[in-house]
Amino acid sequence: MGEKTIYFLFTDTGTYLAKAINYCTKQSLNHVSIAFDHELKEVYSFGRKRPRNPFIGGFVREDIRSDFLKESACAIYSYRLSEADCEKVLRKIKEIEARKHDYKYNFLGLIGVLLRIEIEREHALFCSQFVATVLRETESFDVKKPLCFVTPADIRNHIGLNLIYRGRLGDYQQCMKQAEHKLVKGEQTLSKQSFIYTLSEKVKQFVIR
Repeated sequence: MGEKTIYFLFTDTGTYLAKAINYCTKQSLNHVSIAFDHELKEVYSFGRKRPRNPFIGGFVREDIRSDFLKESACAIYSYRLSEADCEKVLRKIKEIEARKHDYKYNFLGLIGVLLRIEIEREHALFCSQFVATVLRETESFDVKKPLCFVTPADIRNHIGLNLIYRGRLGDYQQCMKQAEHKLVKGEQTLSKQSFIYTLSEKVKQFVIR
């Protein structure tokens, strides 16, 4: 059984809500999304459905090229999963997406995290709770706490994550294109999976520290 690479995107939009969460958690980059391609064409999370309204939220497919996200500070990590586990994760996401109108953003759950009160709500998730939920049935990604307490920092600090980019999200595509151009010129005989893995290593050269 082979392996596949998934990606975690951590962002900070600089909005008032993001600043408030940063203050309460003493952490930055407090929004996490999950993707299945290095170009981040398919990015899934729980967040605001309307960029200008933080109080209308739920399951979202995020567009990293949107005006709302492209100015965000971000960190992008890759993570290797077995093909079977990757299929499980994607299947779970598609199940939630198919019922997305039944789901809402778990604002009350965020208060529970801050107060250390375990609050389980049906069909209500916040971003890191969503990511932990879809990864729950995998063999390698084991979170040692109730899902309602999982924070973006818990996911970011998980063993096995590989930082490939840090900086302005809007600059990621250009860095990736530069890395891809160098890779294609120098290593044209790589398999598809090896190409993606090596591309991640090339993009890492452009990490803004």
